[in-house]
Amino acid sequence: MIPPSWLHLAEPAIKKVGLTCLHLINFGFAFHLFKENVAGLCFMAGPSMLPTLDNSGELVLESILPHRLFPNQLGRGELITLTSPVDPSRIICKRVIGLPGDVVCVDPTGLKAHSTEHVLVPKGHIWVAGDNAAWSKDSRDYGPVSMALVRGRIAARIYPLNRFTVFSKNATYIDH
Repeated sequence: MIPPSWLHLAEPAIKKVGLTCLHLINFGFAFHLFKENVAGLCFMAGPSMLPTLDNSGELVLESILPHRLFPNQLGRGELITLTSPVDPSRIICKRVIGLPGDVVCVDPTGLKAHSTEHVLVPKGHIWVAGDNAAWSKDSRDYGPVSMALVRGRIAARIYPLNRFTVFSKNATYIDH
């Protein structure tokens, strides 16, 4: 047992350490809530989004709040993050190709389906694709994706600094 005289001297230091730990825990929770609900930095790697995102990986800014507030404001050509329909433990990055009600070509490249095959994107779903068709697992493989799986939009590439880019909706499509 600690002698009472020593405990009396240590009490202010113990309180200070306790408050510091409490502040760190609060900061951690605030950071987590911000990253999961507003915006955050994400590391994206893999060949499916070449040449837009590098295979070796890049740091991007993921904007979550606008999608949460306005989920029906997705646009063709936008880069989005979503929960993988194949592996729910993974977050993937793809480009929006078709919106609900659009008729899209299943595979314009002809690699996974005849280029004459088309599909109507159902209500509450989108059609997504990787920029590097040869190495992308996307809607050509798993069909239309529920909009409930969309996490957010990729707003910008942050690192490497020499490739800093603000992404926008760059899509050309035929509207009847």
